[in-house]
Amino acid sequence: MLYYLLSALMIAVFFGGSIFVHELGHFLAARKRGLKVERFSIGFGPRIAGWTGKDGVDYRLSLLPFGGYVALPQLADMSEIEGKSESSNEPTEPLPPISYTTKIIVFGAGALFNLIFAFCLGSIMWFVGQPVTKEEQTTRVGHVQEVVTLSDGTVVPGPAFTAGVRQGDIIKLVDGKTVQTFTDIKTLVAIGAGRTTSNAPSVELTLERDGKTLLVPLIPAYSGQEDLREIGVEPAVQPMIYTVNADSAAAEAGLQPEDIIIAMDDQPAEYVSFVAEYLRLHGANPVKVTYEREGAVQSVIVRPRMTTLPGSDKPIPLLGVSLDGRYSMALIHVAPWTQMWSHAVNTWRTLASVVNPKSDIGPSKLSGPVGIARVFHIMTMIDIRLVIGFTVFLNVNLAMLNLLPIPVLDGGHMAFATIAKLRGRPLPLQVVATIQSVFVVLLFTMIIYVTFFDVRRIARDSTPAGKAPEPAAAPADPAPVKAP
Repeated sequence: MLYYLLSALMIAVFFGGSIFVHELGHFLAARKRGLKVERFSIGFGPRIAGWTGKDGVDYRLSLLPFGGYVALPQLADMSEIEGKSESSNEPTEPLPPISYTTKIIVFGAGALFNLIFAFCLGSIMWFVGQPVTKEEQTTRVGHVQEVVTLSDGTVVPGPAFTAGVRQGDIIKLVDGKTVQTFTDIKTLVAIGAGRTTSNAPSVELTLERDGKTLLVPLIPAYSGQEDLREIGVEPAVQPMIYTVNADSAAAEAGLQPEDIIIAMDDQPAEYVSFVAEYLRLHGANPVKVTYEREGAVQSVIVRPRMTTLPGSDKPIPLLGVSLDGRYSMALIHVAPWTQMWSHAVNTWRTLASVVNPKSDIGPSKLSGPVGIARVFHIMTMIDIRLVIGFTVFLNVNLAMLNLLPIPVLDGGHMAFATIAKLRGRPLPLQVVATIQSVFVVLLFTMIIYVTFFDVRRIARDSTPAGKAPEPAAAPADPAPVKAP
């Protein structure tokens, strides 16, 4: 229960705070430029709480938590989305027109404040450090999967293995884009838009092997519950014993849960499936297992037992353990401008992938307010620093999305103002009102659409069949393949 209360607090402070900061930018810029402010709202729709300030502004919390707004009647008529003013039917003096410069400053101030907020939080992360897994901070291939499981459960040859990628290769580029971590590799593969002449998905890797550069084209598989592109490569990670079966070869040899397998017959164990692969090659022959326990390295001879698994008629050698990856945590200190640039690049790539008909990333893969709140909840349970780091990403994301030249968004208002400036006269009010109304409907339809998939993911992952295995450690930085 305490975790849920803490999550709610983090969502209110960081998610709600990001919306508040954006609207505060509009509010302060409007005040500075002498504009009339009718309302400052967090959320849309009916008012559920608030007050009227001495300045005459209606400060409120509204029912639909999908963002916020500052009602500025001199800038744009947004009554379709913001609601009618209580005084809108009262006769008032006409408000004076405002300059093009003022419009651009006020409309752009929200995104500017998000970037300032991101920089401040990024500076905190620079100082305290960002928790990551060491194994993810490389592009050296630790393991190439010989087979991968598709989203429908079918087992097929691993795309990278089939294409000739091997353990020890260093991936330098994915589809011509530089990568620095395994998260970068997985993200670029997932949002890629490459296609073969037969319209199959394709990815091109630039590898370094023995000092030589190789170009490797391959056809990714669709795997996971989100049906994303995957090529079947993993970073190097040592196997860790998760459970030991009673009366098994491992139990007889004295192996225990949390023992870290370093080598088998002095061959380094650098990925979880190494143990099964090594036993498959060597049968029931005794094997020397070198492991680490509480910092001390030890060795023991284990005699695998031939066991026939359910659904199979062929016995295989087993130790009698379940394994997980042993990830090492580290702190990295990244300058705030570097964090923001990285998030901006990833956000742009994701947006480009969404609108690219050749990619497999559609609106259903994105997250709305519900999905974002869920990420905050998950990260709150892991490390507060991950919450702060995700908020940096979120604010860069919000700034970029709001500057898109789409009606209803700030960038759309700026586009209207620019067109009017170039025409030398305002756009017809009826034309603007019609366009705004259409895009209001589209905006809320989009929010409902992505929220449906957010809720479905939560329901799916809450069922026993949908739960992933327990993680060995906290995950690396959130991969920015979802944009709110």
